[in-house]
Amino acid sequence: MAVSISRRLFRSFGSLSSVGRCCDSTSVGYRSFRTSHDMYGSFSADSSASTESSSVTWGRSLFLSYRHLSTTILTPGSDEAPFPSDLLSTKPVVTAERSIGRCQDLLIPVTNFHNEDKGFMVLSGDVFDLPIRKDIIHRVVRWQLAKRQQGTHSTKTISEVSGTGRKPWNQKGTGRARHGTLRGPQFRGGAIMHGPKPRSHAFKLNKKVRRLGLKIALSARAAEGKLLVFEDLEVPTHKTKNIANYVQQMENSKKLLLVDGGPINEKLKLATQNLHFVNVLPSIGLNVYSILLHDTLVMSRDAVNRIVERMNTPINR
Repeated sequence: MAVSISRRLFRSFGSLSSVGRCCDSTSVGYRSFRTSHDMYGSFSADSSASTESSSVTWGRSLFLSYRHLSTTILTPGSDEAPFPSDLLSTKPVVTAERSIGRCQDLLIPVTNFHNEDKGFMVLSGDVFDLPIRKDIIHRVVRWQLAKRQQGTHSTKTISEVSGTGRKPWNQKGTGRARHGTLRGPQFRGGAIMHGPKPRSHAFKLNKKVRRLGLKIALSARAAEGKLLVFEDLEVPTHKTKNIANYVQQMENSKKLLLVDGGPINEKLKLATQNLHFVNVLPSIGLNVYSILLHDTLVMSRDAVNRIVERMNTPINR
């Protein structure tokens, strides 16, 4: 009886090699084992206790052997078989980039004109990581250009034009048009009617909008990777060639704006005054239009601290 039960178990499972090749998951083998186990239970009443225990032990070892074979194919760390290629994802894994405009603090390396490592500096997210808004930049630039316009244009009216006040000819009898003066706008050298007069072109722009425009300009340079932080802007000599060589070593940089915290160093001022592609400003003079005119912005550590302090200062009403 035990031999017949073993044969039936063998038929239900199949050979070990065929089970390892054909079965796709442990669920199929488990169902087969349950069926055979139930079948074995129907005949267990007629068999002896020793035969029953030996058959159960053989069936259990057969199931464990089948489970071992079925899991070795799906185990990536196994040495017996490689991981199936059809189960591997073909989609490349891409590292998520930093989102711009989330007001997150930025960690940026600090260097100097000699490209020495001076550590790192944390840039405040509410100043250097704001969403880019072109409309605010446009308003601030228009305000700056209008405010710096001289407005010295002027034309002369009929009372200001040099000339006689005599009536050129009689009112009637000449056949010509009647005129009372030669200083009128219809004559050559005469007056200009409704011409421009000296005036201011400046208009009002809220302080919070102007401050927001400067923050957005700084955030744009930081997002482009065009914002560099130096430990200081000290140069060993006033020679122009040192600054020129440094700018030539920089990649994709055509115009450079250097911003220092306090008054500009005299050596740096002399070294850059003959370079049309390098300009120097103190932190108090940093503005949106100057940032947009230069593709690379270099700020000292002191300048960054002063800008952040100025941006966080409450606005006087």
